[in-house]
Formats: sequence, structure tokens, C-alpha cells
Amino acid sequence: MQSLSSAPRLRRLATVLALAQALILGFFVLGTHGLIVPLQKATSTDFVSFYAAGALASEGQAARAYDRATLYLAEQAATAPGIPYQTFLYPPTFMLLCAPLSKLPYLLAFVLFELVSGMFWLRLGAQAAGGGRAACMALLSVPSVFWVIGIGQNSFLSAGLMTLGTLLLARRPWAAGAAFGGICFKPHLGLLIPVALLAGRQWRAASGAALMVAALVAASALLFGEAAWRGYIQMVLHLHDTVEGQDIRFFGHVDGYGVARLAGFSETAAYVFQLVLAAAAVVAVGMLWWRRTTPADVRYAALAAGALMVTPFALFYDLLMPAVAAAWLVHAGRRGGFLAGERLVLVLAFVIDLLSYPVAVWTHIGVGVVVPPMLLALAVRRGMRREVPVGGD
Repeated sequence: MQSLSSAPRLRRLATVLALAQALILGFFVLGTHGLIVPLQKATSTDFVSFYAAGALASEGQAARAYDRATLYLAEQAATAPGIPYQTFLYPPTFMLLCAPLSKLPYLLAFVLFELVSGMFWLRLGAQAAGGGRAACMALLSVPSVFWVIGIGQNSFLSAGLMTLGTLLLARRPWAAGAAFGGICFKPHLGLLIPVALLAGRQWRAASGAALMVAALVAASALLFGEAAWRGYIQMVLHLHDTVEGQDIRFFGHVDGYGVARLAGFSETAAYVFQLVLAAAAVVAVGMLWWRRTTPADVRYAALAAGALMVTPFALFYDLLMPAVAAAWLVHAGRRGGFLAGERLVLVLAFVIDLLSYPVAVWTHIGVGVVVPPMLLALAVRRGMRREVPVGGD
């Protein structure tokens, strides 16, 4: 396997970028806690909804996590009165993790969740990229890392499970399937997994994923009651109203639907754009996983890149998932040499990730939507080359 080009230089550059972003994050953390200028009211992060939902689930009121008024009271009880409301958009399967976290003090739970899930993703991502300190630092400098921490999101967990599933697939397909199935706590990011596994004839992994989903659903129903699932289903049925009602601003979207709506297009046009992206991802991933000549790392890159293209609901911190695709593309480059222009596209994806949210706010142009197709195109380009055949399940 080839080493990364100019690895010491890359490691130094990535370290500088990571430190710079960490300093910016620290500045915003101080600002949002009133340590720079006084605040008119208290602030919070998305994590407060996880913690509050977990607390309600622990008290036998899991279904009420989907009631706005009740959840908001629980969020304020966990932090401070008057904080902005944060919607809980996750199925009861996620409460299996949120409930234990809610037993800890809020700040400790926040730090522990982000630290453990972040290390989980970082270690696996570096392994996917081929290992080494340069790969680790490059992943640590990915802009989405700091968005996830600053907002208190769970993208480390979803991206980590995707990475784990791909790492295990060749050697331990049942375990790989279980990892893929774990993504059901954020089901819209796992829509492409069945396409890939079935096209790749990965029957054991597909079975493992189905069993894991069934086990998590059954466990959550047993612990939190069927009412929790009814509440979740009702929330999903009214999710359109939540999005269009500006609980979640289109500025943060990197999916086709949200980006088109941000640009001023009608709902119909936005859905058409989303369907085009989704169809392209399904066809590309299905083709690459079906072909036995597609190298494993290229398959995995395509799956991770396409994950955000098939969902009409992906936000800027979800760009951590395409970082998994980038890691596998680096692995492919180290294995057989980088193709012309490949490094440039990877760097461009990094820059767009960095600028995605501010550009969307300032210009109403959701540039983040182009990152997954860019990386998927690299995977398709590699997958169409003649390679040593690789087997299925």
C-alpha cells in the first residue's frame, strides 16, 4: 500500500486546520455562554433534545418526547428556562442510548457522548483510509467534526457505524450487518444500505442488518411501550409541517429538496430534484456493488457518498458521512495510486464542507449538496476501471 503523498506535510497542514477550527469553535462556545458579551437569553444545542427525550423515557413517558410542549419543558429542566426549543426527530430506538445518558449530569453526558462517539468515528475512519497519523489528522480537520461537536449532534455515531459496517463486511458479514442495522436510530441515512447489500449479494450482512433492526425495535417497544412508536410515527407524518414551518431552517440543508427550497423553488420542483439525485445514487451504487470487478474500497466509498443523496432530509453536520467516502477513496488511492484530479476533488469537497453553512446563509445557495455527488462520481470513475475481481458473500 502506498503511503500518503508528503505525509508529514499533510499531517502538519491538517493539524493547523484542526487547531484553527477548534479555536473558532471555542470562540463560539464562549460567545453562546455569554462569556464574551451578555446574552438576552440562554442557549442550548441539539443534544438537549436527546437528553430530555432520554429523561422522559426513563420516567416512563417516552411517547411524550414527541409532544412539543412536554419536550420543551424537559429541555428547560435539563438546562435553563427560555432556551430555544429543539425538536426530537428520532425513533424510540435512539432512546435506548438517550435514557442512560440522561442519568448523568447534563454537561457530563454531553461531553461523554461527543468524546466517545467522536473517538469511535475517528479511529475507524483512519483505519478505512489506510491508517497512519496523517490520515487521522486529516479526518480530525474535516469541518463537519467541529459542527457536530458545536451543535451537539450524533453524526459521529451514524458515520462511525457506516464505517464499521464497511470495515467488517469482508471478514465478518453478520457483524457488519449488525453495524449497518444500528443506523436505524437515524433511518433516513440508511436507505441506501439495502440496495448495496442486495446488489452485492451480501446475504449474511443483509440478514444481520434486518435482525439488528428488529432487535432494536423490539427492545425499544418493550422498554418504552408501543405508545412511543405511535408518537414517532405521528411525528414523521407531520415532519413536512415541521420543516416547512421553519423549526429547521433550509439554510442548514444539504439534501436536494431543502437546497431547492432554499433557492426559492416550489415543493414540486424540489421533490423532482431530490428524486433525480436519489435515482442517480441508487443506480450508481447498485451498479458498483453488483459488479464483481469493483474493488471493496470503491464500493464502500460509493455507499457512504450516496447515503445523503437518497434522503430528502440531511443537514450540514451530516456531511461527516461523505467524509467516510473520502476516507475509502484515499484508501483506494494509496492502494493503486491516485487518479488525475482526484486529490483536487477531495480538497474541493473539504473546502465546500467548510463553507457550506455560511454560504447558504449569505447567498441562499446550498453548495453542500454537491459534495456527495462529487465523491460518488470519483467512486464511479474508479469502479469502471478494470481491477482484480472481488467476491460477494
